[in-house]
Amino acid sequence: MSEQRTPLPDDFRSWLAERGEDAYVLAWVARASQPAAWTEEAPRVGESGIARAGADLARITLQEVTRGRQETLRRWLQLDDGVRHLAIITGDPGGLREHTPGELAAQLMRDPASDEARLTDLLASWFYRRNAEAVQGLELGWIAAAAAWTCHMRALASYPPPSALTLSLERAGEQDEFTEDLVAGTGLKIIELLDRLERAYRPRAELIEDWHAVESLSADVPALNDMADWLLDQISLRDAPAQQLRAVLEPDLTDYLRDRRANGHPLGAALPALDAPRAAQFAEARETVRAYTAAAYAGREQEAQQLQDAFPIPARPLSTSGPAAAWRQNSATAQDAVEDLTAQRAAAMAEDGTDYFADPELLHAEASYLAAREGQLHLMHDALGRLAFPAPAPRDLPEALAPVAAAQTQRRVIEAFGTVERATQALDGQIHYQLQQPVPAHRRTVTGAETDLLTRTRAALEHSTAAEVPFDEEHILARLQQAMARPDAAAAPIPAAPATQDESHTRALEADLGTPGVHR
Repeated sequence: MSEQRTPLPDDFRSWLAERGEDAYVLAWVARASQPAAWTEEAPRVGESGIARAGADLARITLQEVTRGRQETLRRWLQLDDGVRHLAIITGDPGGLREHTPGELAAQLMRDPASDEARLTDLLASWFYRRNAEAVQGLELGWIAAAAAWTCHMRALASYPPPSALTLSLERAGEQDEFTEDLVAGTGLKIIELLDRLERAYRPRAELIEDWHAVESLSADVPALNDMADWLLDQISLRDAPAQQLRAVLEPDLTDYLRDRRANGHPLGAALPALDAPRAAQFAEARETVRAYTAAAYAGREQEAQQLQDAFPIPARPLSTSGPAAAWRQNSATAQDAVEDLTAQRAAAMAEDGTDYFADPELLHAEASYLAAREGQLHLMHDALGRLAFPAPAPRDLPEALAPVAAAQTQRRVIEAFGTVERATQALDGQIHYQLQQPVPAHRRTVTGAETDLLTRTRAALEHSTAAEVPFDEEHILARLQQAMARPDAAAAPIPAAPATQDESHTRALEADLGTPGVHR
């Protein structure tokens, strides 16, 4: 028996523990939002990760509660749609535990009391359905089905046992040795891919080969999506242009990352959550880097080059500008960002570092990232310093250049953040993050001043954009009506053209007015 569609309780762990020892939860689990790091551990294919410490339980949509392994496996095999991830969850003294259907099937196969023939028929029906519903069809459908089996059922067997495979082929009317060999070969290939995920150091060429193999199957086997993305990230970490692109697009998350390191537990419940604006910008950066990497290693060189050209790489500064120095002097987060970058460079270039000889491609790409990131941080700090600590125009500056100098603030903001809107979003996000309670102990003495500085900078940015005159049709019409309404507007005489103006002077003036970039 099963309890249908129970709403997810507030305290899900306690609620599940109260269901009893033989209670299992079947729940649809959405893919996790991207973490603010590129070096997370390899995904466990076939699991959602929802039982890991600190996992976001809001990803869960509860399907039903089942009793016992046999009923749970039967319902999983019936409900699995090959698109969404259906997790099997139980309560554990330490929290939650996630099971794979293959784990339950293996336990039932070893249980003398279970009906092995019935279990084989259920597994064969599911395997046949995975082939029939695969978008690719024909023998490619069997490849997708075999990959799905390995992802979900490898605790039982790497590929379908002969009894289950024979029943599946009979249902499809495709009993032949070629298909049997195809299924077995696919299962063994996926197992080899999963085994290679555990290696600490791998050459980029091998990662590319694995990514091509997984990417071709992920459309029909969503359980492989996380693996495909992880492989793409590992390739990008070994590609210098990809890391330069990442350095330009990533928002500054120094405060968030420092809080996690200082706390000692990166998923501590008391830590502030990353604000939505910067989380969105980080996700955009990651997807763009993945798009570049996929294009670069899938034979779409022109598309990859276009992405590179769209985001120029800033040069590493030879010295710190005055506005950047002022911002770093007054912002604790900016100081931390510079210190972190220096520490990363020292660790990367240390001759006794783990990557110095073991993975030279990774080391080269990391050096490219750090150089570009230093330039990008300088741009950000320079722009913010100009907003927060505006300097008067130089004394000897010609009057005609005063507006040019004043316009550099907005130019630097756009250069550093892309658009004024993105700069506003980043500042709003940082302010929101700093205001979250409770404040981590290591920054309680500086959070107040940091928040005040960010708020003042945000106001200056808003003032600088509000000062711009909106040059649109409605505004022009309103200004014209205002001018015509003045008492002396109608009486003002129309100036006559100079009588002495010769034809050559008129032609020269017209040519000057038609020159691009010249405005009178």
